[in-house]
Amino acid sequence: MNKTLGTSALVLITTLLFTAVPAQAHHSFPAQYDASKPITLKGTITKVEWSNPHIFIYIDVADAKTGAMVNWALELGGPNTLLRLGWKRDSLKNGDVITVDGSLARDGSHLANAKTIKMEATGQQMLSGSSGPQ
Repeated sequence: MNKTLGTSALVLITTLLFTAVPAQAHHSFPAQYDASKPITLKGTITKVEWSNPHIFIYIDVADAKTGAMVNWALELGGPNTLLRLGWKRDSLKNGDVITVDGSLARDGSHLANAKTIKMEATGQQMLSGSSGPQ
């Protein structure tokens, strides 16, 4: 085998390995969330994680039975998807009150995949770039 062919093969194998790792880390919607279990949550944003592969926001929601505050994690689409939908990096801020429609996590945790988000202060409703069924 000549040197050029060997180098090309090494570059190809390395490229395949590096592109395969992110694909393994990504999960499908039905593996983690249950579309047959919709949820609506109204709460105050406590944290926004604007990063790949998905944006997460965290909100404090009063438990309907106990009144205790529960912190929920909400998964949105990726940054590029949200930018295409009209979002900006600062569209959501700590202290904002929002209402979220989405789907519960299969494991019963305080995690949901957001479908729509309504800003209570303005009434503006936006799609969340969810990978779930529309």
